[in-house]
Amino acid sequence: MKWIPALLFALAAPFCTAAEPIDLGDRLELFTDNYLLAGTDGDVEQVLILPEPKDVVITCDDAWEGNTSGYFGLFEDGDEFKMIYRGWRHDPETKKELQDEVTCLAVSKNGLKFTKPNLGVREFKGSKENNIIWNGGGSHNFFGFLDTNPEAKPEGKYKALAGMKGGLVPLQSTDAVNWKKIVDKAVITNGAFDSQNLAFYDNHRGEYRAYWRYFSKTGFRAIRTATSKDFVNWEKEEDLKYTEGTPEQHLYTNAVQPYFRAPHLFIGFPTRYLPGEGQRVEPILMTSRDGVLFHRWNDPVVPESAPEDRKGNRSNYMTWGILQLPGKPDEISVYATESYYGPKPGRVRRFVYRTDGFVALRGGKNGGNATTKFLRTDEDQLLVNYVANKGGSLVIEALDAGGNRFSTSKPLTGDSTAAKVEWEKPVDFKIGVKLRFSLTNADLYSIKFE
Repeated sequence: MKWIPALLFALAAPFCTAAEPIDLGDRLELFTDNYLLAGTDGDVEQVLILPEPKDVVITCDDAWEGNTSGYFGLFEDGDEFKMIYRGWRHDPETKKELQDEVTCLAVSKNGLKFTKPNLGVREFKGSKENNIIWNGGGSHNFFGFLDTNPEAKPEGKYKALAGMKGGLVPLQSTDAVNWKKIVDKAVITNGAFDSQNLAFYDNHRGEYRAYWRYFSKTGFRAIRTATSKDFVNWEKEEDLKYTEGTPEQHLYTNAVQPYFRAPHLFIGFPTRYLPGEGQRVEPILMTSRDGVLFHRWNDPVVPESAPEDRKGNRSNYMTWGILQLPGKPDEISVYATESYYGPKPGRVRRFVYRTDGFVALRGGKNGGNATTKFLRTDEDQLLVNYVANKGGSLVIEALDAGGNRFSTSKPLTGDSTAAKVEWEKPVDFKIGVKLRFSLTNADLYSIKFE
């Protein structure tokens, strides 16, 4: 059996000891890290999945936007989706700035096409007929979000961070259109704030969390984080850490947020910046269980070959936002930018993952096994998100703490995001069990007890 090196299981350390089973409760677990896995054998491995490109959802072709629009943030808000972003324009030849930066709002009912409402609140070249919500200081990287804190007051239904003199200044709004500073001074000051700096309310942990860019001691662009109870006073500031063996690379943005289906997990799409390769960029995947220690995958999730105009300087960023759109329960939508500094306006394109399908535990044609650590739960039904390709199958064995099999599932074929596992003999998950997944020409994405 190929036992996965213990160093890769650093993410698990805060949650269990070797003598105790991992109590999963009824939470959804993905295979984006090695938290659950004890080892593998045969033709099976963890595989990074690339999202499928779909249509462009917005083109920044209005007079106050242009080819250097960027730093998009998308979020669900009741029966619609909102997008807050920077509008900006440069000469494609000289790279000279052609107009001041502004912050804009776009909306959508379905997440497939975003429209630009005529808001009438901010002036651009003598007219307020536009979708601008902020101009002046902080427009370069204004980041707004819906505050899901149950104690948030109406005047702070929406909150934002904006890079101004001295660092990041907090703002709030009742409607995501009219914004006011919460305090006049910067509340986060230790960093480099010229890229997208983000924050959100973490309902699972009951606190605000922010992520922003700084320069490491070795000169690399890197990511820093902190938490807050009130969005003004920030504490526990620390640099992100990565599992053993992760290379040091320039990370320009981070796009971190809790995964809404499994809020104990943070999912981020940091932008890897390659200054020696024409300043091109590419987003990668990283995940965490505590918001600080991340497991980072090295291959890009949106390669430059994805359509289109992604090869230029800073032309391939992932936006902030992981959405499940109406009528699409089996897919997750993410969004990425294209066309920057070029002759065409900037755009945002939708990309689609299978639900929970960021990483697969994949069995090849020769088949193989993946065995979990010792698990327990008070629930009694195991659900699996899997797909078995032609001629393939998934079979699950229940093992005791010593690795002895005491029940086997009926073979699973076909495709399901929540298949109920049927056992030859009843399994009491309360006393603990190891699961051995036997995969042949099949992918396993997530498991959940209920």
